[in-house]
Amino acid sequence: MSSSATNFRIEPLGDHDRSGFACEAAPLERYLKEQAGQEGRKGVAATFLLLTDDDLIAGFYTLSSTNIRTDDLSAELVKKLKLPRYQHLPATLLGRLARDTSFRGQGIGELLLLDALKRAHRHSKEIASIAVIVDAKDQRAVRFYKDFGFEEFADSKDRLFIRMDTIGKLGLPLQGDAR
Repeated sequence: MSSSATNFRIEPLGDHDRSGFACEAAPLERYLKEQAGQEGRKGVAATFLLLTDDDLIAGFYTLSSTNIRTDDLSAELVKKLKLPRYQHLPATLLGRLARDTSFRGQGIGELLLLDALKRAHRHSKEIASIAVIVDAKDQRAVRFYKDFGFEEFADSKDRLFIRMDTIGKLGLPLQGDAR
């Protein structure tokens, strides 16, 4: 299935058939099939699906609220951004991101990430958030996120963040979903 010949839409998880979703990471596949709905109902994480015209799930991501310990940021960054010296600052967690194996090599990961960043940036104007945080599962994922402007936390090589002002400079359209 070619992404160039397929129209996609992104929707919040609802009563979608998740049984056919398959990805390389068993925990992510299991999460979508068994846990995502429950976490959504409990207000723990919001799951967004990338769907084809035929309602096949090409991928998904989750967003939730989190915080950044100010001490985890470099003093230079805190000063540069003129951040208040609170113990914690509000952020958005991009907790999970996965694409179905049948869409491998078609830019689905990038499409999902850009939509997540766009959504987080748009909502940061209503619910304060200074950054999006990810926990990269391996060095390949670290490189993927760094290609989009994510930076490492000083004390962790696999936890990364991208500031909302950086997302704003990416020039992503702020209205509507990915197509």
